[in-house]
Amino acid sequence: MAFAHLHVHTEYSLLDGASRVKELIRRTKELGMDSVAITDHGVMYGAVRFYKEAKAQGIHPVIGCEVYLAPGMRQERAEVDGTRYYHLILLAENETGYRNLVELISLANIEGYYYKPRIDKELLRQYHDGLIALSACVAGEIPQAILRGNSERAEALVAEYVEIFGQDNFFLEIQDHGLPEEKTVNRALRELAKKYDIGLVATNDVHYVHANDSEFHDILLCVQTGRTINDPDRMRFSGPDYYLKSEEEMAALFADYPDALENTAKIAARCQVDFTFGELQLPFYPLPEHFESDDAYLRALCEERLSSRYAYVTDEIRTRLDYELDVIHGMGYASYFLIVWDFINYARGHGVEVGPGRGSAAGSIVAYLLGITNIDPLRYALLFERFLNPERVSMPDIDIDFDDINRGRVISYVKERYGEDHVAQIATFGTMGAKGAIRDVGRVLEMSFSEVSAINKLVPAELNITLERALKESSDFRRLYDEDESVRRVIDLARRIEGLPRNISIHAAGVVIAKEPLASQVPVWVSEGTLVTEFDKDDVEALGLLKMDFLGLRTLTIIADTVRHVRASHGIDLDVDAIPLVDEKTSQMLCNGDTGAVFQMESAGMTNLVKDLQPKGFVDLIPTVALYRPGPLGSGMVTDFIDGLHGKKEVVYMHPLLEPILKETFGVVLYQEQVMQIVQVLAGFSLGQADLLRRAMGKKKHDLLMAQKEIFLQGCAKNGIEASLANHIFDLLTHFADYGFNKSHSAAYGLLAWQTAYLKAHYPVEFMAGVLTSIMDKTDKIPVYIQLCRQMGIKILPPDINSSAATFGIEDGAIRFGLAAVRNVGENAIVSMERVRAEGGKFRSLVDFCARVDMRAVNKRALESLIKCGAFDSIGTERNQLLASLDAAMQDAARRQRDVLSGQGGLFGEETMEEVQQIAVSADVPPSTARERLTWEKEATGFYITGHPLDDYCDTLSALLSIGEIPNTVRKDRQLVRIGGILTSTKRFATKKGDTMLFAELEDFSGKIEVTVFPRVFYAHVSALEPDEIIVVEGRVDTTGEEPKLLAEEIWRMNEYRSSFYLIPQTTVDRRTLWTAMQEIFAAYPGDHPVYVQSEGRWRRLGETYWIDGSKEAQSALTRLMGESAVKMR
Repeated sequence: MAFAHLHVHTEYSLLDGASRVKELIRRTKELGMDSVAITDHGVMYGAVRFYKEAKAQGIHPVIGCEVYLAPGMRQERAEVDGTRYYHLILLAENETGYRNLVELISLANIEGYYYKPRIDKELLRQYHDGLIALSACVAGEIPQAILRGNSERAEALVAEYVEIFGQDNFFLEIQDHGLPEEKTVNRALRELAKKYDIGLVATNDVHYVHANDSEFHDILLCVQTGRTINDPDRMRFSGPDYYLKSEEEMAALFADYPDALENTAKIAARCQVDFTFGELQLPFYPLPEHFESDDAYLRALCEERLSSRYAYVTDEIRTRLDYELDVIHGMGYASYFLIVWDFINYARGHGVEVGPGRGSAAGSIVAYLLGITNIDPLRYALLFERFLNPERVSMPDIDIDFDDINRGRVISYVKERYGEDHVAQIATFGTMGAKGAIRDVGRVLEMSFSEVSAINKLVPAELNITLERALKESSDFRRLYDEDESVRRVIDLARRIEGLPRNISIHAAGVVIAKEPLASQVPVWVSEGTLVTEFDKDDVEALGLLKMDFLGLRTLTIIADTVRHVRASHGIDLDVDAIPLVDEKTSQMLCNGDTGAVFQMESAGMTNLVKDLQPKGFVDLIPTVALYRPGPLGSGMVTDFIDGLHGKKEVVYMHPLLEPILKETFGVVLYQEQVMQIVQVLAGFSLGQADLLRRAMGKKKHDLLMAQKEIFLQGCAKNGIEASLANHIFDLLTHFADYGFNKSHSAAYGLLAWQTAYLKAHYPVEFMAGVLTSIMDKTDKIPVYIQLCRQMGIKILPPDINSSAATFGIEDGAIRFGLAAVRNVGENAIVSMERVRAEGGKFRSLVDFCARVDMRAVNKRALESLIKCGAFDSIGTERNQLLASLDAAMQDAARRQRDVLSGQGGLFGEETMEEVQQIAVSADVPPSTARERLTWEKEATGFYITGHPLDDYCDTLSALLSIGEIPNTVRKDRQLVRIGGILTSTKRFATKKGDTMLFAELEDFSGKIEVTVFPRVFYAHVSALEPDEIIVVEGRVDTTGEEPKLLAEEIWRMNEYRSSFYLIPQTTVDRRTLWTAMQEIFAAYPGDHPVYVQSEGRWRRLGETYWIDGSKEAQSALTRLMGESAVKMR
């Protein structure tokens, strides 16, 4: 006798199934079974992954689904007899069955969604071919009829299912998990099977792999439902029997039903569905007349564009083009290039900004000629084989950047071009991370927030950290695990759920374009009118479907807005693709470290790298993207590169043949393309073979690498290169594979960096207006860029009812705030304001405004926000006075509007205007103070606009760590830092002992941070811990959460704080001479700022007679004497 499990829920029955696919297949094999099914609830998310894993382990996969069946028509969103849906198991018997199953799942999502994706019997009749149906668990339609005591209905349903699926393709399913209902159902099903000659099938409702997984599955159910383990009303399974039982266990359980066990193996043997992987299914590109093939049309397009890209078409250009077209033809990818060219052509022709390239596609001259990329691969020595390798058949991968506002228009065009049912976005699965799993388990087990937080604080704050790694790497975490039993239980359970899929969402960029309607190839669901595949990007690609990344890049929106502002302000039609690639003004700005808002150049580390590199033009920016990554930064490559660039270090090449390849990077192997060229030159590899070796080095697969190394060494020997040197070079290249970067991508993004730098240098106001508009929805970023504008000498004007549009605009060389940034002012209000202003001219007063705009769209809260942020300043009445007269103005305007509607008078007569003046001015109300105005601006927009409370403290803040730099600067948990800012909010809490502590938000020009003030520090500084107080805080950074927090240890009012000078004398100078010069500076700038000098590895504070005034002049004098790195302030 043989048995196969045909009712199995994997981890892709999200937060309900707990059977990890790999473990499920391994256990199936251990138990001696040769087949197993996947039947997740209503979805097929895991089908491809399940199939691949089963095949890899030598197990026969049965592809199926436990579908939800509507009690009536699928379109009816209602319950029938208290039932929303029934369960039904469907298994694909063959290719037709698989396609029909996919179609059913898709239609369940598209047409039948009500709590769950539901099909109905109309669809079953239409798509039943090739499917085997099982009557399902006690939630099936037939079992439910039996449990209701309606035997006639049960018999009628048996007949109906047999009529739909056929006698041989419908089976009655029996289960036994110890439920009394199952006993009742099984007896009735046995009788029905005999009476109607229907086969019986015995299944176990598998939700986890091992019997001892039941506790962790119970926890998972609590996570799914948001309940705790002790909640009496929570969802729970009846017992611990929902695991992958052995054939012997199933035989003992169903000893009276031997045929039901044998039928499982027979059904599994009948189910023969094979996925085809790696065969590209490109959609048909609609060719113009007179072209017989995709290849002919592609060649014609390239030939047509040669003269516009190259002034002289050299033999090198012609040879490269012919080579690439031959490779593209040989691999069958011509239509792929045409499809990409077509939608990029649409984008460029319809005002959608397109990036210069992304990834390895910039290495293709065909892509360059078609306008897919904007980087000349010949000029910058970019390799086609890095993009498309003729010796490794794989999907080409062209990812496209569009401006983030108009990306959706391009997707809409593609849907229109190829059919809405041929285009979909792609699913992605959110999985449970280490800290998230601990949080979830802790909540389910009813642990307090502080207890869970204490555990999570010990998990290293590393990207993609696992609990297994955390136990090895963190001794504190391991100690807590070993010593505390309750903690051990939490972590053990968290390890069980860690990595399981938690939810499904839409991939940020992925788009599929298919030859056939997608719903017949992959299961899909619908989001905002667009299809989304149930398979993720890897599974979609594996099936040969054309996947592309349509990325929305904010930088391209900034460029488009800047160009529009330049046209409006200067009458210049600026073409960013035609700007000079060497420019003195741009170069000087970058060399000075003025990189704020420049693409990829903003961080402090990148700014320092750019200052070190001293770029003269675009070409000098190409290495920055490749160099500024953890690998190169930690390996010494950056120092070698910079020293070589500036002639501080002699560049030595291990072999003369390497000099032409590595000359541009001063002997440093920086790019993946250089690895390919080195292998080609030294060992005679083709570039295709070289790319295969590069990939092998990256994957570190020992056997593959050793085989490639042997070929490399043989090639080097033929070229007369000594074996020891060849071995040494190979090992270095293998080591480098961890650090190498794609030069094509570096060049493309380097060009974007140069373009934004050029726009900032030459059109700073227009550029920054574009930057501010692009981040209007990111309130934490706007203050940073407002401050940058001030540093650049650009004036920021408040919103204005007579001048502002929705977004940031330009006015007399200043940037005017957009109305969309004002809180409580909605889109309809802005549309009303702009329309009325265009029709009747500027608003002359508050009453004039209230009388003309639609007061249903602009309510009192909106008006208060507009007044407080300064939007009415231009009418000449003070803000406080406007607020005081607001009610009267609104009442008068309402009366005027009623009069107009009833025909009793003109709206804008002289009488009205006189009354307007009388209402608008109130001498009794005092004008607002500057500080009040700033507070109101922050309240109304979230930002300080006309100034900043910290403006008077810029010198003090410059000596402190900025809040925005904490994530990049702090390297370890509890690191001591000193920061300053304004308290924007404070909340007091009582501890268990009854003491008071404080949680506060501190903000500076660069960002904000949560500050925790414990009782000891709180009582010492209570008077300085009120909202709007400007303070300096010294404390330790807590890096264990998602955002860093500061634990305060010392606090000063900023006006009482004196920054200290820390001086580090060089060991090579004469100490006596240096001390004499230092004393002269101390005497020239006496003051109350402490001075510390490093001596023999320790800091020594000088006597007060040597303290200085903290001025820029004093700092400059010390820097000139001792060097910039020797003078620190905080």
